[in-house]
Amino acid sequence: MKKTIFITGTSTGFGREATKLFQQHGWNVIATMRNPDKEAELQQLENVLVTRLDVQDQTSITQAVNEGLNRFGKIDVLINNAGYSVMGAFESSTHEQLLQMYKVNVFGLMDVTRAILPYMREQGHGTIINLSSIAGVFGFPFGSPYVSSKFAVEGFSESLHHELKPLNIGVKLIEPGSVDTNFRNNVQLIKNEIAAYNEHFATFMGNLSALTAPMKPTTAADVAQLIYEAATDNTDRLRYMIGEDAEFYIRKKDNHEIPWQ
Repeated sequence: MKKTIFITGTSTGFGREATKLFQQHGWNVIATMRNPDKEAELQQLENVLVTRLDVQDQTSITQAVNEGLNRFGKIDVLINNAGYSVMGAFESSTHEQLLQMYKVNVFGLMDVTRAILPYMREQGHGTIINLSSIAGVFGFPFGSPYVSSKFAVEGFSESLHHELKPLNIGVKLIEPGSVDTNFRNNVQLIKNEIAAYNEHFATFMGNLSALTAPMKPTTAADVAQLIYEAATDNTDRLRYMIGEDAEFYIRKKDNHEIPWQ
């Protein structure tokens, strides 16, 4: 029987590339997004079900899971990909901005996982792949809102990895560095009117650009290929990192160095 994968956030970026890659490898794909009526390309692919899911809407999660099971009969792999970033000076952030991001990046991921776990448990196997980031491993200035959400995903996933292993359900983390996707266009910048942060922000961004400019960029297709590897390598490996910049930052952290200074 063909394997079936359930993916959130498939309208752009990693989710979209992963949908196409798994379909090309003969998988059934449940490709979810907030506005499926606007999707044309994925709707034309054989064995791809495009359906609505908003990770902040429990009813839509339940309906998408049921629709996928009705169509394909099972879900072997879940990819929690949906997310976005809030960045800027933390002091200038609002409670509402942070709560909204956590609803998507953390609580939404948990809610989708909780909805699918009973079926994986009953069928006796499954794999959950959560999209984290190098920001889930390495903190940096003006990234504390987003970084904290990804640290939460890392901790949740590592704990769940141990919890579900006796049930033959694997949990894995994908940790990309900087990738040129529409995700960057969806970064929500915190409006800052506190002058004390301005010089530090400008210096940090300049130094960061200079550091990463010589590094080979990672593409969304590269990340999709790594997701496919994680879904098919039949190991209990937890973390999968990708990107020259990701490797650079981890080396610096291991050596207790601050790379942008």
